[in-house]
Amino acid sequence: MPKPANKALRKFEKSLPIALLRTREATARLFKPFIDSHDLTMPQWRVLRALAEAEALDAKTLADRCVILPPSLTRIFRGLTQRGLIEQVDCTDARRHMVRLTPAGMALFEEVVQESEPSYRALAAAFGADRLDTLLDLLNELRDTVQTMQDPGSEPATEPAPPLRKLAGRR
Repeated sequence: MPKPANKALRKFEKSLPIALLRTREATARLFKPFIDSHDLTMPQWRVLRALAEAEALDAKTLADRCVILPPSLTRIFRGLTQRGLIEQVDCTDARRHMVRLTPAGMALFEEVVQESEPSYRALAAAFGADRLDTLLDLLNELRDTVQTMQDPGSEPATEPAPPLRKLAGRR
């Protein structure tokens, strides 16, 4: 069996990228059935989810918030527009592509949230609601720290990223 040359190398199970990837996959499997049942992809859901908390967002903001590459976002916009879930918003800056949810998009968002909320509550009960909130806060802080390390000239975010599920009094 090959041994790593660097004996200080942390064990595979203690690798942060692997742990985050495994956690992402496990939590995605918990919620994916609700998204699949509405013929949505996970990236499409992330766009609907982000737009549900905003009046309208531009493509760059959505790409950043949803962790989607711009070329993929263009395809997502096309698909969601064809389904009548999002619409383009007039913008004074022609270089910015602004979109918002349509009433049908908001209705679909609400439907998926209602269907998935029992799973979210079960997760919070099993893991601990306070621990889940703390984990989300820590993950956002970790992201900000890593981004600051990658761009030393930048300042850490002054306000934390919004919690994922604090919408319309849900939790």
